[in-house]
Amino acid sequence: MNIKVEPFENNIGASISCNLKLINQNIINEIKETLNNYGFVCFRNQNLEPGEYLKFAEQLGKIKEYPMLKDLENFKGITVVERKENDKGKSYGEGWHTDSSYLNKTPKYTCLMGKIVKKDQGQTLFASQLASYEALDKNIKEKIENLIGIFSSAGPISVTRLEREAERGTGKSKNFIAEHNIVKKVGNRKALYLSPGHTIAIKNLSEEESKNLLKYLFNHQTKKEFQASFFWEKNTIVIWDNHSVIHSATPFLGRRMMHRIILDA
Repeated sequence: MNIKVEPFENNIGASISCNLKLINQNIINEIKETLNNYGFVCFRNQNLEPGEYLKFAEQLGKIKEYPMLKDLENFKGITVVERKENDKGKSYGEGWHTDSSYLNKTPKYTCLMGKIVKKDQGQTLFASQLASYEALDKNIKEKIENLIGIFSSAGPISVTRLEREAERGTGKSKNFIAEHNIVKKVGNRKALYLSPGHTIAIKNLSEEESKNLLKYLFNHQTKKEFQASFFWEKNTIVIWDNHSVIHSATPFLGRRMMHRIILDA
């Protein structure tokens, strides 16, 4: 191993010690293997300029356009995720979801770097969907094996981006709709692929049956035993696998700014 990996509680998430300015393909492969094993990873004390951040991310996958907000000026692929002092609504991303699940081709990885973060200012919760799937009753697993979810960009999580869209919206923010199997193969394992912030129905079920099943699965996939908490610091980078974890920002006060990149595998 070329990197030092320290798993978090319940083997959900891990800290990796390395300098992201000095990496090679072997280290990239080890980062991806760690993501497969733990769902998300963090790197502390990474003082990367936007160009260096993009260069690193491009080694993990193909940078994907985020259709809702304009990119950081002069740096295509970086989205500014920000809460301002005078914001009135929820924090951006506050509520359980997996990123851009309303697109036909969903991003594999999300990278998020803390640029302006005050001490003790917010955390991100992650929930392992590998663990949540494995904990399901056998009968439920059989029932959902081939079911298809309907995912919408106008789902409940959409209210958390309204203030940023008013400032930096692309004008492309129509209601994106996509359909995905709610059981996803991740390596040799299976994960529950549902986004409480985006999944609005289960295809080919009655409205009542769909609503009841989603309520049950949403409650199940966010149980405490599947969760890990991550506390932010400036110049910290977190990468997560959107196919094996869901996440939620937590409420906080004051200004905080992150730089986000989403990636295809």
